[in-house]
Amino acid sequence: MKSMIEKANQKSKKELIEDLARENFKRKTLSFYKYVKIENPKEMRDFLFDKLSELKCLGRIYIANEGINAQMNVPEHNWEAFDKFLQGIKEFIGVPYKIAVEEKGSSFLKLIIKVREKIVADGLDDKSFDPSNTGEYALAEEVNEMIDRGTTVIDMRNIYEAAIGHFENAKIMNVDTFREQLQKVQDMFKDKKDEDVLLYCTGGIRCEKASAWMKHNGFKNVKHIKGGIIDYAHRVKELGLSNKFKGKNFVFDERIGEKVGDEIISYCQICEKEKSDDYIHCKNLSCHILFISCKKCEKNLDGYCGRVCQICDKFPKKLNQLLIGKSRQKHNNQYKKNYKKVKNLV
Repeated sequence: MKSMIEKANQKSKKELIEDLARENFKRKTLSFYKYVKIENPKEMRDFLFDKLSELKCLGRIYIANEGINAQMNVPEHNWEAFDKFLQGIKEFIGVPYKIAVEEKGSSFLKLIIKVREKIVADGLDDKSFDPSNTGEYALAEEVNEMIDRGTTVIDMRNIYEAAIGHFENAKIMNVDTFREQLQKVQDMFKDKKDEDVLLYCTGGIRCEKASAWMKHNGFKNVKHIKGGIIDYAHRVKELGLSNKFKGKNFVFDERIGEKVGDEIISYCQICEKEKSDDYIHCKNLSCHILFISCKKCEKNLDGYCGRVCQICDKFPKKLNQLLIGKSRQKHNNQYKKNYKKVKNLV
């Protein structure tokens, strides 16, 4: 099975894009997760890879003893077969799907399934912590009510995700990883332990674990949005509710973002003047930093994050890597500085 996985990943990005361009069918993008005991993650990985490859599914799936975390797409004509297969696995019976709000090109180029220690890296090592003792779910109707009455709403995503879209008046932590958030959240909001607190993330997996962690640390009234931003967006549309989410929802696939709110709330990180919610990767592969760019700056710099990367990309590979490696932290600091424009940053 290892050789099969390696073989599936041998093609170049260009070849994978060309393969997708030849497809004459549509794909449905979705995500799902479930905290459930998986006795042998490696066996589960091989079993899933075999069948999902047969169904021509693409995506990124993590398997661990604590469960599964998947972002993927499925050919529409294979949807029923996929659903029957997945729901037929005893560990995944009843797992809900979060269907993408916006289909825009191909969300994934290949199928990758990895075994990890945890399905979400949290850095926690507290043996007394019970991740199944989570806070209550909140549906879109209750979410809107809580926001309207001034409930403390905490974004459990990274700063670069929240920069292009977040809920009205949400508290946003200036951190780059979920691990950092869990270390800080109980201290930063310790004065809210006896009050209502609402957590959210992209699809629910991070805010669910965070709700359990906050309860473990003495927070009494923690709720989290069921299905995250994705399910919220679908539900407000179906019920005709007011949409309290502003901007784009950052997603971890080729689309990078999907439109949920009508507003553009972020700024180009190059000129810092033009509004933009489009993330791109620096064209210099030795840098490849993810940054927000307006169309004008993207054109002027030819897809690079700055003149240094543009110039260095013409040098021999090793020299390019050496020079970019020395300037990369400077780039990171430059873009982090721009995040200070994000509202309600804590």
